[in-house]
Amino acid sequence: MEPWPVTRRDTPDERARAAGLSPTVILKSDPAAGTVTLDSETVLSGIPAAAWDYRLGNRSAIDWVLDQHREKTPKDPTIRAKFNTYRFAGHKDRVADLLARVVRVSVETMGIVAEIAAARRA
Repeated sequence: MEPWPVTRRDTPDERARAAGLSPTVILKSDPAAGTVTLDSETVLSGIPAAAWDYRLGNRSAIDWVLDQHREKTPKDPTIRAKFNTYRFAGHKDRVADLLARVVRVSVETMGIVAEIAAARRA
């Protein structure tokens, strides 16, 4: 699937870099503004409102993808010590590309649904 032409804006997080840390992971969507904030440095914009109308259960596909890529800490200390290796910073580019593709699928699917609804009335 061809990615939707979202605008990616990367602004260096000077405080995190000065401290030698990765940018703070945010993973938050703002349907009203048409943006997705990945971390304290990266914002994707230019996402049409129709992209949030495509739902997977009770939330949009965009929010579902964001939730699946959150860093989760296992409760069990043994599992946490040996297997808690996922860091969002290592996958940020892949997630940004995935979100652009999910936006394309969401917008096109909602277009098809609208055409079906219009055809039924005719």
